[in-house]
Amino acid sequence: MINTRESVLFCAAATLLLAAMSAAAMDTGGVSADVLKGRPYSPYADRAFPTEVYFGDTHVHTAISADAAGGGTTLGPRDAYRLARGEQVTSNTGQPVKLGRALDFYMITDHSDGMGAIKDIIAGAPNIVADPLGKEFHEAFAKGGQDAADAAFRLTGLFAQGKVPDAVNYQPGNPAYKRVWDDLIQAAEEFNEPHRFTTFIAYEWTSLVKGNNLHRNVIFRDGPEKAGQVLPYTTTTPVGSRNPRDLWRWMQNYEDKTGGDVLAIPHNGNLSNGMMFAMQDDFDGGRALDLDYAEQRQKWERLYEATQIKGDGETHPLLSPTDEFAEFETWDMGNLDLSEKKTPGMLPGEYVRSGLQRGLELEAKLGINPFRFGLVGASDNHVGLTTPDNDNYFGKFTQYEPSPRRANHLSKQNRDNGTKLYSWQYITSGLTAVWATDNTRGALFDAMERRETYATTGPRMRVRFFGGFDFDPNDARRRDLALVGYSKGVPMGSDLERAPAGKAPSFLVYALRDPMGANLDRVQVIKGWLDGDGQAQEKVYDVAWSDNRQPGANGKLPPVGDTVDLSIPSWTNTIGAPELGAVWVDPDFDPNLNAFYYARVIEIPTPRWTAYDRVKFKLDLPNEIPLKTQERAYTSPIWYTAQQ
Repeated sequence: MINTRESVLFCAAATLLLAAMSAAAMDTGGVSADVLKGRPYSPYADRAFPTEVYFGDTHVHTAISADAAGGGTTLGPRDAYRLARGEQVTSNTGQPVKLGRALDFYMITDHSDGMGAIKDIIAGAPNIVADPLGKEFHEAFAKGGQDAADAAFRLTGLFAQGKVPDAVNYQPGNPAYKRVWDDLIQAAEEFNEPHRFTTFIAYEWTSLVKGNNLHRNVIFRDGPEKAGQVLPYTTTTPVGSRNPRDLWRWMQNYEDKTGGDVLAIPHNGNLSNGMMFAMQDDFDGGRALDLDYAEQRQKWERLYEATQIKGDGETHPLLSPTDEFAEFETWDMGNLDLSEKKTPGMLPGEYVRSGLQRGLELEAKLGINPFRFGLVGASDNHVGLTTPDNDNYFGKFTQYEPSPRRANHLSKQNRDNGTKLYSWQYITSGLTAVWATDNTRGALFDAMERRETYATTGPRMRVRFFGGFDFDPNDARRRDLALVGYSKGVPMGSDLERAPAGKAPSFLVYALRDPMGANLDRVQVIKGWLDGDGQAQEKVYDVAWSDNRQPGANGKLPPVGDTVDLSIPSWTNTIGAPELGAVWVDPDFDPNLNAFYYARVIEIPTPRWTAYDRVKFKLDLPNEIPLKTQERAYTSPIWYTAQQ
């Protein structure tokens, strides 16, 4: 305790010190104005740029979706929200499940078509069993188990081919449809806690063209006062359409009617058989894409789902033969219902990297790039459980929740064309990371619209990616990296101005490992561009890596190593690095050629979910089933346009 005399002396000294500081400030014009050039001393004060990254799932199905409930899913939207915000719930197969860490935001995207129908099919409502096919499905679902699962796959197949009768495919106008939509909105409102756990009103527009997947997740910035004024846009005529142009018109009408804000996120294109990034309009006789298409797609589809449970969609070995990391959980057997087998010519219309390249090609022809999209990751789970960690994976469908049989099971096949899908091919992916100013609907949605997002295959590594013309190597050593990035350049999802004379673009990239995950192997920058002949090119650059490795004669880094112990299973972080960063300058830059750049962050090897099943259930799995993985993240691109 300070006594009275000490207090008097302390106050006097303080007064003199303050007076001296005040005089000094007056003499120099003030510290903030002179020494710091308008910036406060505190680096955290008056920040207008995003300082926090938030992780969530943008693609989730519950028992509201026919293909989920038909396969045995009983968990509804409120169950899914409870798990996502950190609570323990009971899975569809009666198992306790909880996340190691809660998510920051969540979107339930049940299918637009047939909303509410599956409950009546399972219950055997009179209007359902009066239809022969409806009665057949009701009886199959009543049997449960594999019969119900097979019925769900068959129902999906019929819908994919446009053969589901109206009696079992509810659409807007049916009272049951509106009741379900209203309840989905109400559930989102009940669980939305701004600044802590954000929920979005959303649905999945379920476009299938002869089995080719063109789904879009439609996300509202708005609450029920606006989103509640409409019903989801469906794909069944005459009410709806399978043509994305018609969805975009619906979105425009929604914004005009309500003053709201909405965006669409295309489903991972690996089941579209080349239609996702087609160079022609498949809904207009295969005619060339026009300017209106390019403008509308760029406006409404500013993000793209790069990875999810049904395989990773960054690139494919046939598209990127010199990329040693291109073979990562790719699905290339066929379309959604396996009605058509995949051919190599379809692949360029299905993957992120080739889609971005095609966007440059179309921009050269039309003046607008329709495929100028940022990247997100999602689960697309149909069990109401987002579980992106390999040691806590509850699968795509109810029959693939944890059990001794799920790791080696024939999921579906088409004997006529020889296509097959095995359960082990499903992966734990993924999550969306959003750099936003706050964990609220408005802040997160605005960040998604400006494409300041990145996709991860599950881990929560923190990744920054900036582009500019004035970064220097010392910038990568700064701890106030975001301040440097926003001050001297633009963030992921943005455009670079035309290069100043004599300068090449430089990129500031930084990655910090998931605090509960694995160390990092390397950080890469992927560049795509059109050469002087208008041909699409690509190149992968290693820009930061761990363990003092040196590139070989072929320019490639040696592998980082492997510490995975499959007997546990587990790994050690004795290799790799907890953080990696660099400033990289494009050594092959041509200021007259359009290009895009994005960063890819790769972890050291870790056990795959199949390895955990192998140990937990004491399984003897075939050699073809992978037991290890190298999880990763993909940032949204930064584009350079030569003519501006």
